[in-house]
Amino acid sequence: MTRLGIITIGQAPRTDLTPEITALLPRAAVVERGVLDGLTRAGIEARPPRADEHALTTRLADGSPVVIGESLVMERLPGVLAELERETDAVLLACTGGFPRLEHAKPLFVPDRMIAFGAAALLGETGRLGVLCPLPEQREDTAAKFGRRLPAGARVLTEACSPYTGTGEELAAAAARLAAGGAELLALDCVGYTGEMRARAAAASGLPVVLARSVCARLAAEVLDSLDARTGAAS
Repeated sequence: MTRLGIITIGQAPRTDLTPEITALLPRAAVVERGVLDGLTRAGIEARPPRADEHALTTRLADGSPVVIGESLVMERLPGVLAELERETDAVLLACTGGFPRLEHAKPLFVPDRMIAFGAAALLGETGRLGVLCPLPEQREDTAAKFGRRLPAGARVLTEACSPYTGTGEELAAAAARLAAGGAELLALDCVGYTGEMRARAAAASGLPVVLARSVCARLAAEVLDSLDARTGAAS
């Protein structure tokens, strides 16, 4: 059986995330690791995001949310990735944040590109894409990330609602505002957003919604199935 490594930028296990991903990968065994594994909350909070870096939100092993800086992630991520590659056939980075290029020896699934290019492929040449991101301070970067991948005549609208601390009502209201602003398609740009949240956003907006975690899992399944077939042919 093919083994897929999942790296969260928080702590493993991610009981809010992994079951939805594994449901879409019935022929893969999953191995989880967290960039913050082994750190205490006090140690993490002693390294808040700097003013000049991207802020990211994630979840700790006890289920509580935390906001961290990209620099803390990048100090630890390469080592976690290298270790996990020794145990698996491919790795999924469970974060839609944009990171510098990571050295890897096996297939690496990067949601940042997968959700942005996927949404662009579904949008018309002059369409409006509504994107929901976790933090208000992420909205500008989110608009730029998707804007780079969209056709020249398309537009990006953004709203913020955390999948970890926001309520269902707040998420629905944000989705409705995007629809009222003219969005034709919604993208939930964080792997923390769940299938239930997608359904709520779709109901509130009346629009089709693409969910980062399922987009990544479905595309990963395509590659993992081919790895299975290759292994079977070799044997």
